[in-house]
Amino acid sequence: MTLYARFADRIGQILDDLAQAGDLPAGLDRRNVTVEPPRDPAHGDLATNAAMVLAKPAGKNPRELASLIAPKLARLPEIASAEVAGPGFINVRLTEESWREELAAILAGGADYGRSTIGKGERVNVEYVSANPTGPMHMGHCRGAVVGDALASLLEYAGYAVTREYYINDAGSQVETLARSAHLRYRQALGEQGITIPEGLYPGDYLIPIGEKLATEFGDCYARAPEGEWLVLFREKTVAAMMDLIRADLALLGIHHDVFASEAKVQKDGRVKAALDKLRAEGLVYEGVLEAPKGEVPEDWEPVEMTLFRATAFGDDSDRPVMKADGSLTYFGTDLAYHAQKAETADQLIDIWGADHAGTVKRIQAAVKALTGGKVPLDIKLVQMVRLLRGGEPVKMSKRSGSFVTLADVVREVGKDVVRFTMLTRKADAQMDFDFAKVVEASKDNPVFYVQYAHARVHSLHRRLAEAGLALPAADLGRLDGEELALVKLAAQFPRLIEGAAANHEPHRVAFYLYDLAAAFHALWNRGNDDPSRRFLLVDDAETTAARLALADAIGQIIRNGLAVMGVAAAEEMH
Repeated sequence: MTLYARFADRIGQILDDLAQAGDLPAGLDRRNVTVEPPRDPAHGDLATNAAMVLAKPAGKNPRELASLIAPKLARLPEIASAEVAGPGFINVRLTEESWREELAAILAGGADYGRSTIGKGERVNVEYVSANPTGPMHMGHCRGAVVGDALASLLEYAGYAVTREYYINDAGSQVETLARSAHLRYRQALGEQGITIPEGLYPGDYLIPIGEKLATEFGDCYARAPEGEWLVLFREKTVAAMMDLIRADLALLGIHHDVFASEAKVQKDGRVKAALDKLRAEGLVYEGVLEAPKGEVPEDWEPVEMTLFRATAFGDDSDRPVMKADGSLTYFGTDLAYHAQKAETADQLIDIWGADHAGTVKRIQAAVKALTGGKVPLDIKLVQMVRLLRGGEPVKMSKRSGSFVTLADVVREVGKDVVRFTMLTRKADAQMDFDFAKVVEASKDNPVFYVQYAHARVHSLHRRLAEAGLALPAADLGRLDGEELALVKLAAQFPRLIEGAAANHEPHRVAFYLYDLAAAFHALWNRGNDDPSRRFLLVDDAETTAARLALADAIGQIIRNGLAVMGVAAAEEMH
């Protein structure tokens, strides 16, 4: 339970007492009562809106109600003062001893400090990456991969039961094009001369080893065979090989999925028919003609009857085709069936999509609402692309890929932890530049370095302590003063930060918080540069050193916990 939740319980008890005494009506809705840090730290340590929220239904003036609550709060032993402010807010200051107890709780909690149970074991399916298996992972996939994986870890840390899922788009024209591309590489591997990769096929060198493997497995029996004899086989073999390559690329980022779902299997298993039959029975799928496109109508447009999903009944702009006039499925038709499949084993769905899919958000949310009766919410997080730079200049494309910079090349150059942390230093829907020079820069302007440097500084204290041969007594936290306890106040926000980030599906909040915590720690550390008595390690004062080391260890622990949620290892030394 967070510090803020504990005081919410204290306020809840006070409200119960007031109701029992007849000063408040019984059964008031308290769901909007909050306890949080005030916007201005000068106003106190905690603030509650209890009087503001409950005054009207209680038939009281907010300040009048606040004046009943505040004195009862002030009598609690852990509270130094409780004051009514403005129209009826209550600002609370905790005793210094309360913050020392919280510091002890951080040290005792260790890796579990900040872990929450707010998820209550709710099953959440997080689908992310889901790149077409037509090439190796590139930096266009990287950001969504990291955001999805960090979000999954964050939700697990907050008490949810998480399934990490990857949807393999292994049906349709793209994978047939992939199979034809692999067939050319297969013929090359057999020694056939003069083969060029025509426009429209995949030219990347990554298909060369796949062609060689096919040649070893099948010899020349498909070299001159009609396409109908090898297309399905080569598609399956090539997709499998590409998925092995994709898994290996993701592993470089420390990403591993629990489930790999196949689009082809969704279709083969009759999932689409079952979903459409369900919707049709409810009057939500019908045969009809789409309205003409808005604005100037293309010359070749003509009304065609198709099978449509009544998406407008769920807030979409228009009804959407699930089956074309020739009876073939649209991508949306399969996609809605796939989401119905996921919803069978989840209480909540989260999709991480590239921003280029923004136009399809409403329709798939409408479909999920229709298919689940609104019982399984779907949150879709859109992730903007990443622009690669080197010293401010755009990065040239990769020869190996044929058209893009591979994720593997980037990870091998700057490291997994740098890539993962950097991808979380902006909100997912904000544009991002990834400059190879800046992400490894040793400066305050580089969040990756700044947070890792704070942790390395904490670790260095133990190394320097051993070198000095200084034996420390048990830490007396009473030696910490107000300036040092101010750092504890920021550290104590970590559990609340975790719960808020998990509830809003925003893992970038963890990175933002760690940067602020690191900045506060560095500021306290740097005080020792001007005033030697403020240093963490004082050779001639073992008692103060023990207390300050406990404070530093607590900060280091929270940094480790936050980095672990982000999938980043904490550095012990900076080189």
